[in-house]
Amino acid sequence: MAPAPGSGLRRKGAAGPGSGSLRQALRRAWQEKHRVLVAPQYTGLVAAWLCLAEVGVTHWVIHGVAYTEIDWKAYMDEVEGVVNGTFDYTQLKGDTGPLVYPAGFVYIFLGLYYITSRGTNIRLAQYLFAALYLVTLLLVFRIYSRTRKVPPYVFFFMCCASYRIHSIYILRLFNDPVAMAILFLAVNLFLEERWSWGCCFFSLAVSVKMNVLLFAPGLLFLLLWRFGLPGTIPKLSLCALLQVVLGLPFLLENPAGYVTRSFDLGRQFLFKWTVNWRFLPEEVFQHRAFHLALLAAHLGALGLFALHRWHRSEGSLLSLLKDPAERKSPPQPLTANQVVFILFTSNFIGVCCSRSLHYQFYVWYFHTLPYLLWCTPAGKLSHLLRVLILGLIELSWNTYPSTLFSSASLHACHGLILLQLWYGTTAPLEPQGPPAAQKTTPSLEKTE
Repeated sequence: MAPAPGSGLRRKGAAGPGSGSLRQALRRAWQEKHRVLVAPQYTGLVAAWLCLAEVGVTHWVIHGVAYTEIDWKAYMDEVEGVVNGTFDYTQLKGDTGPLVYPAGFVYIFLGLYYITSRGTNIRLAQYLFAALYLVTLLLVFRIYSRTRKVPPYVFFFMCCASYRIHSIYILRLFNDPVAMAILFLAVNLFLEERWSWGCCFFSLAVSVKMNVLLFAPGLLFLLLWRFGLPGTIPKLSLCALLQVVLGLPFLLENPAGYVTRSFDLGRQFLFKWTVNWRFLPEEVFQHRAFHLALLAAHLGALGLFALHRWHRSEGSLLSLLKDPAERKSPPQPLTANQVVFILFTSNFIGVCCSRSLHYQFYVWYFHTLPYLLWCTPAGKLSHLLRVLILGLIELSWNTYPSTLFSSASLHACHGLILLQLWYGTTAPLEPQGPPAAQKTTPSLEKTE
């Protein structure tokens, strides 16, 4: 019997609706291939290809470039002390000195200690960090796909072109990438309006390395904006509680020793490793007055951005302390760009005012640089100049040992970024933008 008209029977070999959608997406991308590298709505497509390329790049780096021992053995020695029953932080040390990271670091690297046969299987550790690198890229690309500010061609410089970042992840096995991967997971949760979970992972990132606290002023501002002081206190309490729980075995043994070692804000840095202050005399670099001046600059810059760039409502900054329902003008829902801009600028200001930057610290802000450079209209800074700034920053971090020129050029690039962030954001980033947790529909309109 012949099938009735419109019965919906497909010819043999006909593709289903899923494959048809994929073909349509690929056909559209091919038709607009001249826009794939410049239109932010193609971030996901370009990101997929770059991640596939990175699989090959990381494999080549592992097998083609010699591993360099710097801190990995020290990390393993430090956690081995815990394995042997030592919970007094003042007694935990490695080849490079005492343990100076919070308890989250201990637990994560304790797991790596066992997985890598007590730290002896370096090749396996490199593959684990390569996987961490790819996960970090996925988390970062997810953030950029939500903000839709950066043209996709820029991501090539954020991935395959950075020698120093591949070295930090795969050839040095530092703990900084672990902290930053957890931080980017927290940012993704904030974008999904899952603030409690985001605060938990933010606190976990802090427990791996304290540099994540550079994001804290921005996060505090967002929490106050979103919840007011009554709603912010429980979130901050959650962060503090997690720190206590993670550090409990060490706090019970020697509370003062744990706090002073893992959260030492006054630790001295060696001048020979500085990337950003090489042009200063060493006595100035180590002088207390210089450190206080940097702290004042840090707090001043944060205050200016909080007052004039982060805070966009008609009320005063103090109005953020009130419950949102009690404010004269209820705040608009946070957009993805507002969340990312505030967090990334908070961290960047801290990096600019750091007492010293060592080579592994590049990962603290590397993945945020494309957003910081492209979140403002193109009229403020040309695309070519932005790419040039990225290249100069990469060159500065690749110069070893650092020189007067490399340090000065790094500060010059940082200064240009700060200026364009200040003058390029006099108007809100998204006057009518969607809430952070709202999915947006791709469009072909220009973003600038």
